[in-house]
Amino acid sequence: MELATYATTAQNSRGRQYPDFPNINRSPFQRDRDRLIHSAAFRRLDGKTQVFAYHEGKNYRTRLTHSIEVSQIPRTLCKSLGLNEELGEAVALAHDLGHSPFGHAGERALQNAMKKFGGFDHNVNSLKIMTKLETRYPEFPGLNLSWETIESTVKHNGPVNKIIAPYLKKFNKSFDLDLQHYPALEGQVAGIADDIAYNNHDIDDGFRAGFFSINDLRALPFMDEIITTFLKKYPNCADNPSLVIYNVTRSMITRMIFDVMEFSAANLRRHNIRTPEDARRHPGFIIGFSAKMQNEIKQLRSFLKENFYTATPIARMDMKSQRLVEELFALFMDNPKLLPQEERSRLPASLKDRDTAEIICDYIAGMTDVMAIEEHRKLFNPSSRF
Repeated sequence: MELATYATTAQNSRGRQYPDFPNINRSPFQRDRDRLIHSAAFRRLDGKTQVFAYHEGKNYRTRLTHSIEVSQIPRTLCKSLGLNEELGEAVALAHDLGHSPFGHAGERALQNAMKKFGGFDHNVNSLKIMTKLETRYPEFPGLNLSWETIESTVKHNGPVNKIIAPYLKKFNKSFDLDLQHYPALEGQVAGIADDIAYNNHDIDDGFRAGFFSINDLRALPFMDEIITTFLKKYPNCADNPSLVIYNVTRSMITRMIFDVMEFSAANLRRHNIRTPEDARRHPGFIIGFSAKMQNEIKQLRSFLKENFYTATPIARMDMKSQRLVEELFALFMDNPKLLPQEERSRLPASLKDRDTAEIICDYIAGMTDVMAIEEHRKLFNPSSRF
């Protein structure tokens, strides 16, 4: 497929930080995608919380299944808008690579713990994993991904804010990621694909967990319309709520994708976007939802917050998860010799607090939910060995 003039092309890639052999069968962004999929950090996402903690069962989404669901959407959006599908998919797969265990509860814990030491942000941690922590190749640290994949992953939510920018600055010397501007259009597509995926799979997970019913959802006018239309066409499904909810989320995903296609295509014309740099320098997102869809999403998020995210079982698990991570961090800071030997070998001889805190943060952020629970049990339960 011929790409639009505003698309990111492999031919114009800024390349990789370290020299790497050319590949005549795969584009640079295909290779990035494959390196991400084969990374240990990507596999660990299977054990990290999306909304429900990993051990809560019932096949709820994890960070891995979420990332896979996100990665399907840029293919459609990029194809319709003339963008680079391969780059969009790579960024979608990488966008949550740096998440800590227990989702946002774990991230809050590390943010609190790292306040004195430069802070913590999962997008910054994604950069560290891609460029430093993931060691799989003898020729270089990290995954040595293309500049475009790294840049769009770090900025898929937009320009880097003032709180995180100083911490990211030291990692940016080798990359020049232009942190104050927006990502390439493919990165913007991956960012909105994240919104589409989690808004809809949270409906599915929340319903299957019993936090709300089909009738509860019908309180939202656009949901009532979708459900009514579906049951009118398939009245025999009225007694099968699981089938109804699957088709509701399916319809919502389709509605959102088509809305993004139409609104973004109009934006590209309205703002006369001709090159990738035009999109980066534009003072706002080019890829987005219409005002009508934004209003529907606002209503949906409010519904999910009231009926799902703040429900007592979720709130209790969030509290326990955050406390567990904070306790692990505090214990390791008090006595770094309790770290596993591999992590201890990274500690500076002088044991400077900032350097020590960063190594401890890297270790905890890389854990799965179960790893963190088990490590906490070993360290805090006197009856546990080692």
